[in-house]
Amino acid sequence: MDDTMKQFQENLIEIETEAEELLLARHQLVEIDRMRNGNREALTALRKRARTTKTSLPSPFDLMMKEVDQSTPLVKEICATCGNHDSNEKTWMMFPGTDVFSKVPFHAAHTILDKDQSKLDYDVNKLQSYVKEKSFLLSEKGVLADKIGPGVLKSLVTLQDKPR
Repeated sequence: MDDTMKQFQENLIEIETEAEELLLARHQLVEIDRMRNGNREALTALRKRARTTKTSLPSPFDLMMKEVDQSTPLVKEICATCGNHDSNEKTWMMFPGTDVFSKVPFHAAHTILDKDQSKLDYDVNKLQSYVKEKSFLLSEKGVLADKIGPGVLKSLVTLQDKPR
């Protein structure tokens, strides 16, 4: 085999591995998004159960001013999800990746879900940037040139919000 054929074969193998990594990252993005939506639904259900919304709770300043007349502590922490709901009340929860249900305190359940939600948001953002990078790399190699021009793809990938 001459050198040009070897180089063509190596380029083709490299492009295929890059495209495979891109497809795998897209699949992971879809799976993480499904888990994120499930977490969001569970958090909404817990908020409904506690009859709170993010804006339904009084501010810490309002609480402090109500309690100034009394001889109680000036600052009272209220969880944004629990509100006045009994935070020690047990609720059923199935942990991700398992088929085991367990009864955990209400406050612990939504705290776990909040932490998972923030981790999933971080993972989604990381994967989205990875997909952008791989798409741009494949576009520069000319693989996507027949569908999307490299200039158009570059402008989409490097698009940023700039303050005026």
